[in-house]
Amino acid sequence: MTPAVIQLAAEATQKSAEVTDWGARIAWVIGLLVFIAFVYWLMRQGWKWRGTLQSDLPELPAAPGGLPEHRLALTGRYHGSTTAGQWLDRIVAHGLGVRSRVELALTDAGLDVVRPGATDFFVPAAQLRGARLDKGIAGKVLTEGGLLVVTWAHGDRLIDSGFRSDRAAEHAAWVEAINDMNHSITTTEGAER
Repeated sequence: MTPAVIQLAAEATQKSAEVTDWGARIAWVIGLLVFIAFVYWLMRQGWKWRGTLQSDLPELPAAPGGLPEHRLALTGRYHGSTTAGQWLDRIVAHGLGVRSRVELALTDAGLDVVRPGATDFFVPAAQLRGARLDKGIAGKVLTEGGLLVVTWAHGDRLIDSGFRSDRAAEHAAWVEAINDMNHSITTTEGAER
């Protein structure tokens, strides 16, 4: 072998040795994992703190037995609830902040929200305030009109809950049905006074 080849081989060995400093790599990986765990812990503490701030929200009503036949039904996703009109103010109390699959049923008695793996709840017809098509709710943004947002009263708060049907073409019928139901209830209450 020529001295030039021997020198090149020696230089290649030296450069390779500099790249494989296992002690420094392991320290960086451990440091990164500790940082990620710390950020996750902070996020969890923030979620708990938000739930504590919203502890004045009453328990969610359960569906009464013997609900009348449903007007509309859909399956899809529940994307969360916010304070009405404030699409980034997520409500996490009583499981309202948990995304899940959903089965909605609109009856004359109200809106039955069944969420496998999360807390089910029922919105009585008298508490429904309206529905609209929107493009986003805390943590979820879709195309314009891609989200069904139902506004309802619970305790002293107005809440917006966001749903996305597996068949988005159903949203318009839901908006119309809920708004018609709300209008007829409002008209009936006004006539009774």
